[in-house]
Amino acid sequence: MESILTQLTRQETWEEFLAYRLLKGRFTWHEFDEADSYVEREEYLPLAQRIADGAALGIPRKMIVNKMATGRKRVVYCFAPDEMMLLKLIAFKLYRYDSWFAPGCYAFRRGMNASDAIMQINRAISGKEMWAYKLDIHDYFNSISIKILLPMLAEMMADDRPLYHFLKTMLTDDRVLYNDETIRESHGVMAGTPTSPFLADVYLKDVDRYFCDANVVYARYSDDIILFAPNRDTLEEYRSKMADFLIQYRLEVNPEKERIYTPEEPFEFLGFRCHKGNIDISEATRKKMKGKIKRATRSLMRWSSKKHIEPEKAMKGLINKFNRVFFEDSDNRTLTWARWFFPIINKTDGLKEIDHYLQQNIRFLSTGKHNKTNYKTDYDHLKQLGYRSLVNEYYKFK
Repeated sequence: MESILTQLTRQETWEEFLAYRLLKGRFTWHEFDEADSYVEREEYLPLAQRIADGAALGIPRKMIVNKMATGRKRVVYCFAPDEMMLLKLIAFKLYRYDSWFAPGCYAFRRGMNASDAIMQINRAISGKEMWAYKLDIHDYFNSISIKILLPMLAEMMADDRPLYHFLKTMLTDDRVLYNDETIRESHGVMAGTPTSPFLADVYLKDVDRYFCDANVVYARYSDDIILFAPNRDTLEEYRSKMADFLIQYRLEVNPEKERIYTPEEPFEFLGFRCHKGNIDISEATRKKMKGKIKRATRSLMRWSSKKHIEPEKAMKGLINKFNRVFFEDSDNRTLTWARWFFPIINKTDGLKEIDHYLQQNIRFLSTGKHNKTNYKTDYDHLKQLGYRSLVNEYYKFK
């Protein structure tokens, strides 16, 4: 079989990649035009040819960024822009190894997503009294042991040795740029790089396969895992087996996100709250979104006070910000609430709660107070400012 690295040097490979990303909404038209010109002028060719001839990438840059909707930090890595684009193309071509993964693995697989995980879990446990165990792996991508991962990659890529050696070189080079200095550190598969999701799926593929072959109701989406059992004793057996796997793979559970659910309780997974066929937005997701709204409101209040901005301008700013978060961006790229939640949920309690909270904060920007006088700014006025109700948009979607 021809190496993926050789395919990187051909224009038709890049054209196929760009067309796929455009159809999936990963480009704005402006970005697509730029990328199309880049391919048409064969600007990718010098780097692609060097990689095909056995050269390695440069040194990645390490960055500390804010984790979405939380005050926490996360470590991500990136290579030079042309190297990142080349890695995206490699990640696109890596789907030829998709058959190696078990059905319970849902993350970063073509034609599978979080909605499939939620719907298949609910079908599997429908009408049954099931216990559930949910866990989250701490700093998963950056904690992966390269020593353990490489034999798995070698077996999988026996048909493409040049690709294996390229990935091996990238993963075993412990040099990174941080604060404009070259340091050495263990970095796992480097969260933030385009190939890291595939490599993370490879690392736990045998865990996924074990529970699949044991006919356990099981789902993994990257570092989030949930499994089900008919009784507490069986669940504890599965939990013990999972703990053994994590020790074997040198991974740690995030204790703040580890949870056992009884059959009487709704379980939460991937931002959803599920119970007896009812699917809503999880309590954790509601809490995170309220925190995000509160922080944005405080920031806009400080800004409007300092700059003597009219309240309506600050109100419009808050509305526009969360219209982008909740609904489709103009370029259709962002993973909005509408794209993530609307196709799956069948309950609107969570949407109503967030609608109410956002309306409160929009009105707060008009007076600087949380009291009944805020309701002088009625709902019709909020709509005139551009406000869109999650509940109304959900029913339009349905």
